[in-house]
Amino acid sequence: MQKFLAAIEGRAFRIAQFATHNRDDALDLVQDTMMKMVQNYAERNADEWNALFYSILQSRIRDWHRRQSVRNRFRHWFALGDHEDAEDEFEQLPAAETCNPAIRLGDAQFMVQLEQEVNALPYRQQQVFLLRVWEGLDVSQTAAAMQCSESSVKTHHSRALDKLREKLEKHQ
Repeated sequence: MQKFLAAIEGRAFRIAQFATHNRDDALDLVQDTMMKMVQNYAERNADEWNALFYSILQSRIRDWHRRQSVRNRFRHWFALGDHEDAEDEFEQLPAAETCNPAIRLGDAQFMVQLEQEVNALPYRQQQVFLLRVWEGLDVSQTAAAMQCSESSVKTHHSRALDKLREKLEKHQ
């Protein structure tokens, strides 16, 4: 279980960060998810962990959004507003030393644009995209993790891909 969690924590953090737009909240969500996995599912077959983990994470993210909705109602009512600091840019792996600087610059610009466009996607499209494309879950695993139908996953995935292709076509 420890190796599984170590391998998945970075990707899970990015998914949570996309969903919350807040580093600290994303860390809390991933930590809560990992604790729940260890407490309740450590004895399960390792083949089931991936789908279980993302199902728990999606549930935590939905709960976070519900809490934020309630908090935002009170903030609006009291006119407090939300003054979150801007999040860090995408963490990038170092390029090979033989990589052309112009290519590296283009890649960096693409990654910034990709992050902005993924952030701009509606929540469900964003989460389906991240689970399907970044995490490699299949349609049924994604549907189970998001507690929706497989046809809903297909629809959200298709719409997300269409929007991202349209917005990122200049980088092709």
